[in-house]
Amino acid sequence: MPTVPSAEPTADAVDVTALLERGRTLVTPVLKAAVDRLASPMDTVAAYHFGWIDAHGKPSDADGGKAVRPALAVLSAQAAGAAPEVGVPGAVAVELVHNFSLLHDDLMDGDEQRRHRDTVWKVHGPAQAILVGDALLALAGEILLEIGTVDALRAARRLTTATRRLIDGQAHDISYEHRERVTVEECLQMEGNKTGALLACASSIGAVLGGADDRTADALETYGYHLGLAFQAVDDLLGIWGDPESTGKQTWSDLRKRKKSLPVVAALAASGPASEQLGELLAADAKSNEFESFSEEEFAMRAALIEEAGGRQWTSDEARRQYALALDALATVDMPYEVRGQHADLADFIVVRKR
Repeated sequence: MPTVPSAEPTADAVDVTALLERGRTLVTPVLKAAVDRLASPMDTVAAYHFGWIDAHGKPSDADGGKAVRPALAVLSAQAAGAAPEVGVPGAVAVELVHNFSLLHDDLMDGDEQRRHRDTVWKVHGPAQAILVGDALLALAGEILLEIGTVDALRAARRLTTATRRLIDGQAHDISYEHRERVTVEECLQMEGNKTGALLACASSIGAVLGGADDRTADALETYGYHLGLAFQAVDDLLGIWGDPESTGKQTWSDLRKRKKSLPVVAALAASGPASEQLGELLAADAKSNEFESFSEEEFAMRAALIEEAGGRQWTSDEARRQYALALDALATVDMPYEVRGQHADLADFIVVRKR
């Protein structure tokens, strides 16, 4: 199981669980009300995606995710001195955009499982996955704009920019699968857009709704951006070496998709025989008609070469570096001591102890 070099824990696990549960409790009823606006059968398909019902329409308590983004959005309102409830519309909007991206990504990547259940396109078909994703994206803007305040317009502008960057990141991620070489800088920029941008928005949108000035909102965005990069670095480790029982995905899942994730890119950028051999193998893989039928041993060999070339360690170190940059940005924001500690607690949970 991949891990990030750990620091002393900044929080008790129960405290973090309470933060996540608070975000989920505040946001879920409003999120369900938003989804209820969708025309049938999109409302039912969305409810399945969120884990509220099973494939037969019966109530379900399936894993709906850790609710990190809602927790950050609600907490960011408190960073601006507002009540946590002020951040709820922003949390709902971010969660709608996030799930829009998941619905489309699963289809584009051909993923058949998410959170240990069949994905929407697998159960309801590709057309419904596309339509429901589009509908969730439209709902996100609706939720913010109907508030009708200047601060809501500021929040909507930040969310729109983050969404465009998220889509840019996904486009580059797909294009990199067909390139033999991608630089570390290109990979970091792609992941900063695909993951960092929306987590940055989640970390600031509640504060914007609470009347925070741009300097405060920008600093919170910087915190969330680096936290997103750290989160994605750990996710990249899990994408190769993660336990399928924990990730809900196949072993070597990113290698099967030819993903140019950070461990792969860092290994290829290194010098030495392992890096050279890996480069030759991946170049041959790109031209192979038999890639889909590779054995587990062949994927395991590529994972071993990535580790031998230093890609696994470099990515772990980069996660730690981005985590530290997130906390540095947090230190520039004037906020209540308890709220600052809770931000640090969430960062620790997301990155240091993410499994």
